[in-house]
Amino acid sequence: MNSVVTSPAGHGLTAEYATSCEPAEARVRVLFGGEEIADSTRTLVFHETRLPPVYYFPREDVRMDLLRPTAHLTHCPFKGNASYWSIEAGGRVAENAVWSYEDPYEVATDISGYLAFYSDKMDAWYVDDAELFARERSESVFGENPLVEWLLREGWEAANSRELTRRFVVAMCDAGFPVKRLRVFIRTLHPLLAATGYTWADGEEEVARFEISHDATKSDIFLSSPLKPVLEGAGGVRRAVNAETAEEFSILKELYDEGMTDYVAVPMAFSDGQMNAITMATDAEAGFTVTQLGQIHEILPVLSRLYEVQSKRRNAATLMRTFLGARTGERVLEGYVQRGDGEDIHAVIWFCDLRNSTALAESMGRDAFLRYLNQFFDCMAGAVDDYGGEVLRFIGDAVLAIFPIADGESHAACEAALDAAQQAARRIDVLNGSANAAGRTKIGYGIGLHVGDVTYGNIGTPDRLEFTVIGAAANEAARMEAMTKDLGVPLIISETFAAEFGGDLKSLGRHGLRGVGHVAELFTLPDD
Repeated sequence: MNSVVTSPAGHGLTAEYATSCEPAEARVRVLFGGEEIADSTRTLVFHETRLPPVYYFPREDVRMDLLRPTAHLTHCPFKGNASYWSIEAGGRVAENAVWSYEDPYEVATDISGYLAFYSDKMDAWYVDDAELFARERSESVFGENPLVEWLLREGWEAANSRELTRRFVVAMCDAGFPVKRLRVFIRTLHPLLAATGYTWADGEEEVARFEISHDATKSDIFLSSPLKPVLEGAGGVRRAVNAETAEEFSILKELYDEGMTDYVAVPMAFSDGQMNAITMATDAEAGFTVTQLGQIHEILPVLSRLYEVQSKRRNAATLMRTFLGARTGERVLEGYVQRGDGEDIHAVIWFCDLRNSTALAESMGRDAFLRYLNQFFDCMAGAVDDYGGEVLRFIGDAVLAIFPIADGESHAACEAALDAAQQAARRIDVLNGSANAAGRTKIGYGIGLHVGDVTYGNIGTPDRLEFTVIGAAANEAARMEAMTKDLGVPLIISETFAAEFGGDLKSLGRHGLRGVGHVAELFTLPDD
């Protein structure tokens, strides 16, 4: 097969881009991790302008049992989309080292379903028993630092920080670094967490993720750790681990007991100046060499950008969940970012309000009222979250939330909303009991529950939007909450809710709602 692709005038480095495919007419073998991965006399050689020739193996001649399919995908404008596999052999892994064009374009139909290997990721190649390497390590365009080559060829493919850390560890171990424990600390934007960490130790197959709370950063252990000055921008820390230095930091005592000899904490700066850290320990008699530390230092600027990309993505998701709610935040990250984006949904609408908030705000100091208000929100919004609802808005001293109804699941959503209302009431009762003991004002409230169709989406101006629910059902839920004052009950339930719930409720009679053009029966929970 031969093909010539001609570039439009002025739009290419050369007028022609040629491809060809032909039988190799030789026995070709590939070795990795002490295993013969492929052995074939039926390989095809694919030639492409400006690229080295590539051997493609029939699948029957490849050890597929040593290959693990991955989600990685690349696109060639001539050959089509390539699928990838990683190789696991001899206790080693070559990530995305094998590819195949399962459904190629016409120019590459001859290699459809055949497998190709990255030459520089394999241990050895043999063509008719003659050992052949595509490029010796000493000839690498990346120089003498194996971590640079890893970073540019594989590091950027990691889908998240945990995977990036795992690949970094594998690259160091493959390059002969005597690392026995590695930890990465990334500062984060989160209401409860100060940092997210990733840790690996020799003998462990996976990288573990852990979290550091804001409270933990105030503890004596953290304040006296070598990590604190690194995160504050004071530079790196290196200590030989021995009986004398073990008294300086608690982490060094721990490492000394584990038989480690050298500890390094390296600062890793993001583009906005945020300081993060990588720490490493080894039990090698001479510790880390100057060359090894220099090679790590050489890749830090690029490695930090890879961690920064993952961190920004994670922070964006966290902020969306924190300020918009889990379901709403997910919608925004999915691309619902224009005015009018959204959907019509059937849902339970929850509206609750704090009683006498204006008078309380005037009689209490600012800090005391904010604590009082947040206690109310903890009880109400916390119960909504616990039972699968989503808080959409804090409107002054009120809460608007929804419990979306899936097909045929009206009873379940209504039951969850009622369970949340009862849980909120119990939490308020506990607070009010402690308030009596401390002489504080009791928390009063009203809750309105309704079921209806609402538009769930973006409203506002083109450049200042709010993701919420709008529609008559949302307004009616607010009107029902207001009726709790007139009817002297903390919870009012609509007849639509009662019908879809189907459970035992207590009727409060028929009433008209302000601004609603009909009379409806209202309900509350039955007496105990």
